[in-house]
Amino acid sequence: MTRYAIDLERGVLTASWATGAGDTAITVAVLPEGCPPGSAGALALALAGFSDAAWHTYTHPVSAADSLEENSEGWLRQCEREAFAKVPDAIRSPNLPEHGMIVQSYVAVEETAHRVGRALHAIGRSELTDLVVREVGEELASVEAAERGELVGRARQAVVMSRADASPIQVAEADRLLAADPLGGDELFTRVDPTAAAVAAAHWLQAAATVAALASGTDLRHVVEESGDIEALAHATPTLVLHLLEDGASPREAVTALIREAMLVAEGIIPDPAGLVGAVARVVGQAEDPDADDEDQELAQEMLAELRATPLDPSRPALDLLEDLLAGIHGCRLIYEQAEDDDGDGQGSAGTATGLSGHDDETDAVFLDLVRAEAARTFDRLV
Repeated sequence: MTRYAIDLERGVLTASWATGAGDTAITVAVLPEGCPPGSAGALALALAGFSDAAWHTYTHPVSAADSLEENSEGWLRQCEREAFAKVPDAIRSPNLPEHGMIVQSYVAVEETAHRVGRALHAIGRSELTDLVVREVGEELASVEAAERGELVGRARQAVVMSRADASPIQVAEADRLLAADPLGGDELFTRVDPTAAAVAAAHWLQAAATVAALASGTDLRHVVEESGDIEALAHATPTLVLHLLEDGASPREAVTALIREAMLVAEGIIPDPAGLVGAVARVVGQAEDPDADDEDQELAQEMLAELRATPLDPSRPALDLLEDLLAGIHGCRLIYEQAEDDDGDGQGSAGTATGLSGHDDETDAVFLDLVRAEAARTFDRLV
């Protein structure tokens, strides 16, 4: 969301947003002379609330809802998105208190626009209202651009958001970036929606795991897990994704399911309460098993402490998943290199250079080419 603030020294209203590589800030309007700081602060707060509601329609799109029936979650999301057209009028002619009461909308986008209008009404300057209406129009246009997969300008802030669905345009862009560098790069975090990037990364992880499994004889589902014996890596989530993919889920299905669950947890909702209760009961049973030795009981206690409602960080699930999937691809590279090294003399390929990372450059190049070929061969799983 865009953040709004009052620069008291210059007497201006400012807006700033994330870009994945530092924040960008602009001046929205010069405040009227003599505008009370409290009134100016109320306007900044109202605009921030409006931005939050507007971007919520992007992170929680109608396409990710199960139903559009009246009063369903999908229906409510559709109402929020349709409210974009009502925003300018709501700001210019907000609902005001009458006889100690005020009309409020249950649609957050519309209601927050009325709050912006009431904050402007308290200041009472039409010139400022015109500038704020223009600013809000820019904000809505950036949400619409992000929906189209066009992450430029202000819409670029979508690169730090977790979305419950993935834009096909953004998935294609992430796939192109991974084809250039299957191990990932900064552009995946600064140019692409992280949910879409994670969808593409899941596809490339499966390709990398296939290559590493063939080279090492390791079960594809456990390749990343095995790489933990070589280097400390986040292996639990990539391993879970590999299991989902091998069980028939598409990269989009696997990734969006995990992200949606984590987004629910962030809202204080347990997506699978029965499953969580069952998992806790099983681990508690192991921990309290009188026939178990001390080591098994200690292991069960550790497992109990690590049980979570989601394997992802609820505050940034898409970015967390993307980071873990890229770590999984790196783990596959480690397994492949170890397998190639075991087939040779333990010193790497003859006549080749070793990069600063300690990886054999020629072996790296072969691995990456094999992964590219496998990802291209199975491209239909991604689209």
